[in-house]
Amino acid sequence: MARPSNFDRDNAVQTAMQEIWSAGFDASSVKAISEKLGITRSSYYNAFGTREALFKEALAAYFAQSPDRILYTDVSNVPILTLLTSTLRDICASRAQDPEARGCLAVNCLCEKADTKGDPIGDLLIDSILTSAARLEELLTIAVSRGELPAETDVHGKALALQNLIIGISAFSKAVHNKADLWLTARTTLEGLGLYSEE
Repeated sequence: MARPSNFDRDNAVQTAMQEIWSAGFDASSVKAISEKLGITRSSYYNAFGTREALFKEALAAYFAQSPDRILYTDVSNVPILTLLTSTLRDICASRAQDPEARGCLAVNCLCEKADTKGDPIGDLLIDSILTSAARLEELLTIAVSRGELPAETDVHGKALALQNLIIGISAFSKAVHNKADLWLTARTTLEGLGLYSEE
């Protein structure tokens, strides 16, 4: 079973991403992904290099379509609190709409790999989560500079709480599939943090 002549690498990465999202990293072995793609292990290695290299591509593909990707765009003319509120609403909607209730690929794999010392996948996922928290802190700092938040706001603490909320919603959505309840959870937390805004 050689690699098909019409092999579409981008589609293959998307397929691998979906498989990892559904089954987890550990279950998505070279054998499992090769069978899913209809290629040999040799073709797998020729196409992607290593299992870790494919995961990095799959993770990048996931982040490119993740509902929080808008947080990394230009925010020059966007009220930060409104952006955060709408993003959390979109995250809740996205999680509720997933018929498999898979939550977040990155969070799922983080739970698998983060406790493995020196594991490159675990390190990559930890870095991704911490980078997200740092971006949230950056956005809140901008909000303070614009007068959206008081000057004395603990932007570090609120950023950590926001990151925890995003992770929590992803995990909670595996048990609660109702968009209204997920959004109620997020909105209550945003209001408690003084970060809710629909304007």
